[in-house]
Order: sequence, then C-alpha cells, then structure tokens
Amino acid sequence: METGSSSDSRDKQKTLKGSDRDSMMPQIGPFVPRTEHNPRELRSWAKKTGFVSDFSGETTTDVSGKFDSAGLDVQRSHEHSRGGGSSPKIEIDPVLGRTKPNRGSEIEPDAEAGHGVRRNGNAGVLGFREGIVRGDNERRRVRDEAVLEDKVDERLNGSGPSGNGNGVPVPSVNSVEPKKEEGKDERDVQIDMYPGGEETADGGWHRQPELRFGLRDNRGWVPVIYYGLQHFLSLAGSLIFIPLIIVPAMGGTDKDTATVISTMLLVTGVTTTLQSYFGTRLPLVQGSSFVYLAPALVIINAREYRNLSEHKFRHIMRELQGAIIVGSIFQSILGFTGLMSLFLRLINPVVVAPTVAAIGLAFFSYGFPQAGSCVEISIPQILLVLIFALYLRGISVFGHHLFRIYAVPLSVMIIWAYAFFLTAGGAYNYKGCSPDIPSSNILSDACIKHAYTMKHCRTDVSNAWRTAAWVRIPYPLQWGIPIFHLRTSLIMIIVSLVASVDSVGTYHTASLLVNSKPPTPRIVSRGIGMEGFCSILAGLWGSGTGSSTLTENVHTISITKVASRRAVQLGAVFMIVFSFVGKVGAILASIPQALAASILCFMWALIVAIGLSNLQYTQSASFRNIMIVGASLFLGLSIPAYFQQYHPETSLILPSYFVPFAAASNGPVHTGSKQLDFAINALMSMNMVVTLLVAFILDNTVPGSRQERGVYIWSRAEDLASDPSLQADYSLPRKVCRCFCCARRLGA
Repeated sequence: METGSSSDSRDKQKTLKGSDRDSMMPQIGPFVPRTEHNPRELRSWAKKTGFVSDFSGETTTDVSGKFDSAGLDVQRSHEHSRGGGSSPKIEIDPVLGRTKPNRGSEIEPDAEAGHGVRRNGNAGVLGFREGIVRGDNERRRVRDEAVLEDKVDERLNGSGPSGNGNGVPVPSVNSVEPKKEEGKDERDVQIDMYPGGEETADGGWHRQPELRFGLRDNRGWVPVIYYGLQHFLSLAGSLIFIPLIIVPAMGGTDKDTATVISTMLLVTGVTTTLQSYFGTRLPLVQGSSFVYLAPALVIINAREYRNLSEHKFRHIMRELQGAIIVGSIFQSILGFTGLMSLFLRLINPVVVAPTVAAIGLAFFSYGFPQAGSCVEISIPQILLVLIFALYLRGISVFGHHLFRIYAVPLSVMIIWAYAFFLTAGGAYNYKGCSPDIPSSNILSDACIKHAYTMKHCRTDVSNAWRTAAWVRIPYPLQWGIPIFHLRTSLIMIIVSLVASVDSVGTYHTASLLVNSKPPTPRIVSRGIGMEGFCSILAGLWGSGTGSSTLTENVHTISITKVASRRAVQLGAVFMIVFSFVGKVGAILASIPQALAASILCFMWALIVAIGLSNLQYTQSASFRNIMIVGASLFLGLSIPAYFQQYHPETSLILPSYFVPFAAASNGPVHTGSKQLDFAINALMSMNMVVTLLVAFILDNTVPGSRQERGVYIWSRAEDLASDPSLQADYSLPRKVCRCFCCARRLGA
C-alpha cells in the first residue's frame, strides 16, 4: 500500500528551492530494491558482524519519519500490508553492515519515473546519486578486518566506546577530517586499520603498498628461491652473531664457534619449517633469539665456572642445554594446554612495548665497549649500516631496495674486505711478537699493549677455516648429556614467559603486514606451544640459546614486501643444507669480534625501536600509558643496577662488558637456599624480567579503558569459520588434519 498520496508528495516537492536542485548531481535510473531480502535474514547477518539493527516498528518509525520529512515516498514492506508491523525497506550498507544514514538533500525523488509509479505492487522508488554502491575491489580494501564502532562518526573521531554490543574490542582509529569533494560522499572516506600505512595530506590513511608475495602465493620456483634466500640474508645479524658472543665467553675455541654456528643454522631451518606448518603458519623465522642471550651470559659468568680450565666450554654448554629444555617444556605446556589463552587477557601493547625494548637495552654495556676495541673498523661499520638503512633506503636498483633489504650483509662484506686489506698491509702486525702466546706471558710492553687490539682487528686470527671439516652434520647431544639444576631451570622458565610475550607482539604485527586478521587466542596458544617444542630441539642439539620468533622478522617483511610462507620454508631448507657444510660455519666464525659487536649495536637498536612501535596500538598520548612505559623502562634498568653493585671483585676478574651479568652469585638476596638465591638474584639483575614485571603489574592494576590500553584485537573463531580465505591462512595442512581425525577415530 502507498505511504501517502501522490498529491501530498507533489506539495512537499514544491517546497524545494530551485537552487538546491541545481546543486545536485545528475540523476541516474531509478533504484529497484531487491524484493527477495528478508529483514530477519538481514538482522541475523547484522548480528554476526556486530552491528545489530532493530527492525521493530519503534525504530523504523523514526527512520520513516526522517525520510518523510525530506519529502520522499518510502516503500513499505510486505509485512506492513499484512499487519505484521510498520517496518520500511531499509537498505543495508554492504561495507559497514548496517543501515545507511540519511543524506538529506543529497537524495531526491525520481522525477523521470514519477511519484505514482508502482513496481511489484510497491510505490515510492528512490533515486540515488551516482557512486553509492562501491565496487568489489573497494569493498575488499575496507572489509571487516575488525568490528567497527557503533556509529561511524564516533569511529572517525575515536571518541566512541571501545567495544560493540557483542563485547568485541574495537581498535582506536585516528581522527580523520576528510575533504568534501564534488561527486564524493562522506562515507567514501577510506579508513585503514593497518598501523603501517602512510598518512596523506588530507589526514586520511592508505594501506601499505601491496605485497610482492602474499601469504599463500607461489609464482614459480625461481622467485620463491630468490625471495627465500633474501629473507634469511636480511636476518643474518640475528642468526649468526650470538655464537660469536657466548662461545668465547664459555672458553670455546674457534672450531667450537664454527660448530655452534652450523648447529644454529640447522636448528633455525628445522624450527622455522615446523612453525610454518604446525604453528601459527605465519611467515615468521624461528631462530636463536636475543631473549635467551642475557640468561645465557648470567649462567656463563657464574662464580663456580670462572675457575674451570678443563672442558669448561662443554660443561657450561650442557648446563645451558638442561636449563633450556626445562624452560621449553614449561612453554610447551603453557601453549598446548590453552593456559596461554588466559594469559593473553593480561598482555597488552603497554606490556609488550617496554619488555621488547628492554631486551635490546640490556646489552648497552656490551655494544660499543666491545666494538671500541677496534674503532677503525667498528665506527665505519656503524656509519655504513646506518647510511644504507636510513639515507639510501629510498634508492631502488632494478626495482629492489637493496640498501634497505641487505643493509647488514652488504655493510659487513664491505668492512670485512676493508679489514682484510688493513691486515694484509701490515697495519695490525704484532711487531715481532708471536700471536699464539697469551698476553699474560709476553714480557715485552709493546706486545702487551697491542695484543688485545690486534686480536680484535685482524681477520686472520681465527683458525676455524683450517680446522673445520667440509662436511659435518650436527647431531643431538653432541656436547654430552644435559645437566639439570633447579637454579638455572627457574631462570629459563621465567625467560620463556618473556619470550612468549615477545612472540605475542610479533604475531599481531606480522598478521597485519600480511593483510590477514590477527590470530585467535587458540592459534596463538598453538604457536607458543610449538615454540616451546622448537626450543626443546635447540636444547637437545646444543645451540646455546632457545629458539623463538625473531622480532626483526617483522621489519624484514615490511621492507621486502615478501610474506610468502613457501619462500620462508624454502629458505629454511637452504639453512639446513648450509649447516651440513662445515666451511660455511668456519667462514662466519672468522668475523672479527669488533665487526660483530658493531653490527649488534644496530640490531639491538632495531629491537628497541620495534618494541616501542607496539605503542601505536594504544593511545600514546595518554598520561597513564606514558607513565607506565617510562616507569617500566627506568626501573627495568635501575633495579638490575642495584643488584649488580654487590660484586665489586668481579670487575677485576671479568671484562667490563660482562660485569652486569655476574650478579647472580653475589646479589643481596639471601634466603638460606643457594639455589633459590642464585635464581632470584639472576632474575632481578636482568632488565627484561624486571621491565616485564613492573609493566605487567601496573597495566593490570591502573584503571584504563580498553581503547586506551590498546587491548589486542583477537578475532573470534566464528569469524575465521565464516571466511574461508582467512581460515586457510591459519588452518593446519589437510594431511595433518586428516591424521588428527584418524587418531580421534581410533581413540574413540
């Protein structure tokens, strides 16, 4: 039935001014609504997307009044003719999933069709301006990556509530003042949820440039091999430089350093493959993480190990293996039992940001003090890597930003060649002294003066190349049976929590880079459990540290625009092959220590920056967040300094850069149990542990809204189930699922 007579519509239409008509866009053909739409089906769809529209007569009466006040004939639904209510046909926005707001004078009656035209027994066809219905490509650009605010204007201003009626948290969106251009509607403003987008002049946000290789892209073997090797070469600083620190500190030889590097390459390849198939399935590299470097140095510099002379390296390595295995078992239980899902409710960006930053800040005492032993190499190295990564990052060579992608390997090769020419030219001659005689036995003052500097500057001091075999396969328990002690096990259990917090932030950031929804708590728990299993393998093989998701991997994906799971898997295969070639590990072991320390200065600074970048998910201007992050970082550096002042004698025994890691044996805590005293003093002397503890307590006790705290937007399981493309991003391989199904049937 008609909503009003045609004469009333004509009277109302006469009130419109001619100037208003002239300002409107040219009209298009009349809009024909879809008669097969069922309001109940629309209501069900709106519930699933988090936008519940009330289709009752009370709500729609107000909507009808708005349209009638604009002089429009609104089409009534079939239910009204049957006495089932006064609900009009409400158009649902295909992007936002809710009713389109009234646009006032921008909508005018269809003059060509007339006011009394009837279609399918209904009257009042609306004429819409061109450009309302957006194309499929534009809909994908703003598809439901997260549940939006209840009102569009509140979403733009960031002043709306932090969740919708379903209790799902909503990310904060920067306030946008779009420019009103001719032929564009206010709803045509593109809102990008990705934090890495570029801000335009009009204040809007655009998505990151399209990826060269998506998560499931496979464009032939040659490109996949190239990008796979590229991915791991860009992470060379994180993969190979940790053995250059811990093996000499453990009393190992150059041959031992080469063996540990080969073992680390093997473990990296195996664990990356396992995580990509059975973990989160994101294109993330599992490797020797800097999270485990600080506790390893604490155990290495324990008092009882300082006087060991025979088999010192093997004994300390077995101690590290036992501690890593126990801590990894705890991490696996935390993930596979689902306890990580409960722990995730308390982990927010305000906790992740200072914790990850403290991991890099913990090694400030080692960075330049060790690099400064040969300033003619270290300073050019630091300057060159900064020039490549910052000043030359925009230069493209054959379509590739080589200086941004290969900043570390390119600078290392250039400075390494420079150091080789200095060594061959006699700049670092020992002046008649034998380099094989320890400096303590040298009687000449000139030899004593130059021995330490020459050892760190020369490129031929390592004999690993001469002693290493061409083919050697690292095998489990190659250093002996692991040693298990309560004190070291307690340390690694707490450190595994820090590694889990680090991985949580990496999962979330990487998921946004690959244009997918963040993983659900269940998927995160699966990834953490798999990380624990991978660390168990690292402990059995004896790599010296546990295996964790490399935080620098996020930076690599952002630069290379390569997020292919297949490329990462193929690169992991090459890591396994290289680990079997003993000479590869020997070449890497011959890198001068000053050169390695210079690169680590850049790598640790990058970790600090990546950690603090997690604050972009929060209201960074909030005094609450600023105070929590500031207090966490300051106390995370100051409290360990308090524990480190109780061992003044160690400054005469250990190098200055290892003194902060020797507080476990002489700390101020005395409970009567030596094992417990060692564990507590060690944990409180590590910056990342104290920072995590302070940030965790403050963030979960200080009042703050979910939007202010930046609560992670974990997608729900039903969201992944309703979108096959997203489900394929995180779902296990079909063969694996079939094995689990068969196991369940056999168990039943």
